[in-house]
Amino acid sequence: MPAETPIAQLNMAIEPAAADETPAAVKAKGIGVIGWVAAVWLILVVVVAILAPVLPIDDPEAPGAGRALPLFTEGHVLGTDSSQRDVLSRLVWGARASLTVSVGAVAMGMVFGGTLGLVSGYRRGRIDTILSSLFDVMLAFPQLVLALSLVAFLKPTAPQAGAGEVVEAAGGLTTIQILILALGIIAIPLLARITRATSLTWSQREFVTAARAQGAKDLRIMIREVLPNALPAMFSIALLSVGIAIIGEGALSVLGMGVEPPAPSWGNMIAENRSVSRAPLNALFCPVIALFLTVMALNYLGDAIRARFDVRESSL
Repeated sequence: MPAETPIAQLNMAIEPAAADETPAAVKAKGIGVIGWVAAVWLILVVVVAILAPVLPIDDPEAPGAGRALPLFTEGHVLGTDSSQRDVLSRLVWGARASLTVSVGAVAMGMVFGGTLGLVSGYRRGRIDTILSSLFDVMLAFPQLVLALSLVAFLKPTAPQAGAGEVVEAAGGLTTIQILILALGIIAIPLLARITRATSLTWSQREFVTAARAQGAKDLRIMIREVLPNALPAMFSIALLSVGIAIIGEGALSVLGMGVEPPAPSWGNMIAENRSVSRAPLNALFCPVIALFLTVMALNYLGDAIRARFDVRESSL
């Protein structure tokens, strides 16, 4: 079966739930055991990433001497990589970098894409036509190619900074900020499409018509009436988009356009250790497993939110 495209995922996100499901049944069902496991994993990853500077772990960028060490070596629970840098430390700091890039990019997409989608869905007419065409044009570009082009354009052409130094572009942007900007631009049309589709539905409801009849201005109606009802669908796609952004950062790192080594991210850990002949398996598999579990947890919780939102809307 062919893989689903982003457009197909967006269409699935707004399909109504089955008629025999009720809000009470969904509330009782909850997110299940797997959902709670996914939530706990995500909370753990976020907490560890936030507390990385105060955790009692080694310097993730400090190279050692000698050969790489295997798992459960004294002083190195997850061993070391080919440069004898502690894998656990790099995994924790890599989570911090990867989450900063992905969450920042999706936040940018929600602000700009959500605003454009809300205006497009509420105003309709010529504005909707123009904005929808803009979304289609942006979605027509291959996402990875567009990200590579943006990063290559924004990155500095000057010699790279030394170990431990922050690389800045000509405009003063760090590598992290460049990745957020590039992946955020890609996230804008995805989040705009789902916001537009949801706003088209909610802007025709009775309470919106009543607000218009009472003389409420369009801006107030969009913010107070339509936006709160569109947020569940936006958050559902946002969780899925965070997972896509994490993978996008990893893909850019594998292509040499991600976070600059020796600063760690899950993507460049995979890129640096993808040759098993030069690096121990633990230095490769640990970030792969962490990335896989995080993306799977985000996808599961995103689907759970979508299911609950669809049922509530279908019952109105």
